[in-house]
Amino acid sequence: MDRFIMQHREKIVGTLGCFDRVIFKGHLPISYAVGLERFLDGFGLLLKDFKSFATGVAEQLGEHAKAMAARSGREYRYLNGSTRKEELARQLAKECGVERGLVCVLGTVEPVQSFRIVSGEGRPRLHSERRKCLVHYFYLLDPVFGFMHVRRQTWFPFTMQVYVNGHDWLARRMRRLRLVFEQAANAFLSIARPERAQHLAREFARLDWPSILHGYATRFNPLMGDLLEGMQYHWVTDQAEYATDVMFRDRAALEGLYPELVKHAITSFSSDDVMRFLGRKLHPSFAGEIVSDIKRRPEGVRVGHRVKANWIKMYDKQGQVLRVETVINQPKEFKVRRVSRSGGVVTARWTPMPKGVAFLDRTERIASAANKRYLDGLVGIPDPSKARKALDTMGVRAAGTSRSHRGFNPADPADARLFKVVLGGQHVIAGLRNRDIREALFGPSDDKAVAKRHAARTTRLLNRLHAHGYVAKIPRTHRWRVTDLGRAAMSAVIDVRENAFPAAFAKTAA
Repeated sequence: MDRFIMQHREKIVGTLGCFDRVIFKGHLPISYAVGLERFLDGFGLLLKDFKSFATGVAEQLGEHAKAMAARSGREYRYLNGSTRKEELARQLAKECGVERGLVCVLGTVEPVQSFRIVSGEGRPRLHSERRKCLVHYFYLLDPVFGFMHVRRQTWFPFTMQVYVNGHDWLARRMRRLRLVFEQAANAFLSIARPERAQHLAREFARLDWPSILHGYATRFNPLMGDLLEGMQYHWVTDQAEYATDVMFRDRAALEGLYPELVKHAITSFSSDDVMRFLGRKLHPSFAGEIVSDIKRRPEGVRVGHRVKANWIKMYDKQGQVLRVETVINQPKEFKVRRVSRSGGVVTARWTPMPKGVAFLDRTERIASAANKRYLDGLVGIPDPSKARKALDTMGVRAAGTSRSHRGFNPADPADARLFKVVLGGQHVIAGLRNRDIREALFGPSDDKAVAKRHAARTTRLLNRLHAHGYVAKIPRTHRWRVTDLGRAAMSAVIDVRENAFPAAFAKTAA
């Protein structure tokens, strides 16, 4: 990443690595069939009574959700059909002027992991499977985490989900410390002290997540103090998105470069490269898909590379933030070094990374390293915006010292010939004189009147080149020198006319 930053340092105002979307899931000890059967036995319930018992509990949870919305003066809405719940919740927060606390409660029927009764040897038994049930989404504007939600299913085993956004959390953290920043949606366009913001962002993975998530569980699942008293949720990181943002000076600074980065990423990054970015090697025994694709969305173009269920993506956020993001859905595809003790012997070995929230810090390190490798893979991609700007200005009028001068036409043979004469190697050391250009363009003349007309015409050409910044006067002389801009622009025109255009024309004509 450092090499990418150095290459484009004149256009970059800062970088930030931060968690984006993070989804935690909580599982109770009754989340597996044997555990639930033991739970029911403890209440003296037979499996034949399970359905009626579970229905009553589901109704109790439904009434709790409605009562919670009513106490807060917020809307409870049942959604029938496909609805973008987050957009709806944000709209309701805006309409109701919610600045803190509960925004709304949305109920909908969704597939969840639950149980059904099947016949077994001697007696029926519970079997885990995907079923549909009513779930509730509690949308909040939390004082610490900002816009978030808690999802709770109303049927056994009452699995819970908590969604938070690391950028929202960091924004509130920086406001409390009075750090100056500019934010648009879930991206920071600029931060006055990016190194301080980066230090704060690292705190996210080290928060006391078991205690924080337990607090949401007891708040939104009334059964925790009643039917499920004494139980604790086991919290895992179900999905973690970690973004590395490169903040460009403005939209113009990124918009010329980004299409070239997209083109390189989608055409040049191989499966080996994608695996390497994620810190792995493509082994012959690898059993899974590696897919790269590109999507055009209303807010911009996204390039994505998927390895099984894990992703690494690239976006242009708000048109001026280059975001590389690693999404980890299957942490077991990565390794973590774990220490074990057996018989007084301590051993350390690399094992598949579990999903428990205790490994969120390891998730951050893996994702951050993946993002940096990806940015390293984008080093050396030239930024064409400067060339495009030079081409755009070449053809328009430019202001001179006494009057404006018309632009140059790369397709005009006369302009191309002038460029070749000006770029002649014999002028590099001593510079250009009017006479040198005049004789090269029009040839020598013994007729003084003709020579005078040619000299005047050459003066106008030199002034025209000077107005466009292609040549500059050498002080205290009558000579001119070619500028860096002039050498680049005029050389490019000659190269296109003599090489690129003929090759492209021949290819198309064939």
